[in-house]
Amino acid sequence: MAGNAVAADASHAVFIAGDSTAASYGPERAPQAGWGQMLQGWLDPARWQVHNHAVGGRSTRSFIAEGRLDAIGHALRPGDVLLIQFGHNDAKFEDPSRYTAPDGDYVMFLERYIAVAREKGATPILVTPAARLLYDFGALLDTHGRYTQAMQRVARERQVALIDLNARSMAWVRALGEQGARPYFMFVPAQGKADGTHFSTAGATAVACLVMRGWVELQPQMREGLQRDIDCGAISAPPAPAATTAAVAAPVAPAKAAVDAHGSRVIREQDIARTQPGPHGGAGPTTAYSFFAEVGDLPFVLRKRVLHKGAGIGLHPQHKDEIYYIVSGRGLYVLDGQQYEVGPGHALLTRSGSTHALQQTGDEDLVVMLAYPTTR
Repeated sequence: MAGNAVAADASHAVFIAGDSTAASYGPERAPQAGWGQMLQGWLDPARWQVHNHAVGGRSTRSFIAEGRLDAIGHALRPGDVLLIQFGHNDAKFEDPSRYTAPDGDYVMFLERYIAVAREKGATPILVTPAARLLYDFGALLDTHGRYTQAMQRVARERQVALIDLNARSMAWVRALGEQGARPYFMFVPAQGKADGTHFSTAGATAVACLVMRGWVELQPQMREGLQRDIDCGAISAPPAPAATTAAVAAPVAPAKAAVDAHGSRVIREQDIARTQPGPHGGAGPTTAYSFFAEVGDLPFVLRKRVLHKGAGIGLHPQHKDEIYYIVSGRGLYVLDGQQYEVGPGHALLTRSGSTHALQQTGDEDLVVMLAYPTTR
């Protein structure tokens, strides 16, 4: 990455300058959430502390006018990172306090954010605006095109790292499909909301994973301190090597079991239960059971995962055949852009090369058994 290098071997801060899609929300706004408030879940707090300065309704112009960039500048230290995501409100031409022309003021203001970071020895990373869930005649609309292009141009000309969240999140929405993506946005009939801009907790978690994946692609050494996997989104990638997976996954202790002469055994699930966030950028919490994980020569993997209320397995490309079996509860399953309401007794086969996701719905835990071949 050009510019200042991102350090991953010491304690530093991540500052977020952005709008409502990245902002933090209290429980009174549930289930609304921004991706910025979820980012710390991927980062070891001993290495990175997230300071989310994103605020709803702000543009590159109004964020600066209110002194918010100055506040970040005072706090920045060498080795810190500034994530910069604007565009939603810059396009509001009816409001001169926020509007910026994509080929004019928007570029000028982005350069000010970059300059502030670099003056303090911090690393600026531009983040294109997250996609909206807005379809027209079956096609997902790119509502940020000119601002995305302008930010990409600034990144090239000023040699600044860029995470193209607009492209990543559009691919994610398309893979989910229009109906399958609705639980990830603020479509909440009970609250009278039909909002395709702002995220639910599940959506904010998924988008935070997309941001984190983009950051790791820029700086692969960031992977060493991850607290969660980043195998998320709709962009196909080869499966992570075993050493990398081990570095980010919670270890599973061997269960107390009686083992016969052939290595056969019986274990109890209560001995192996582990609380984990939703895998693949899914919301959490979940309870995971990895059966016989200590047996090194099994040709298959058998797992159980309990998706508690609001939890999910995030959208991700599948690299091997896998079967889900729904034991209890209800969920929304997305397979290659098609949506299925699933419940007890449903078996879901995902072949290698497909993309899928599973989100818990209703009040009851969604209990899933999973089986797939071991990679050796």
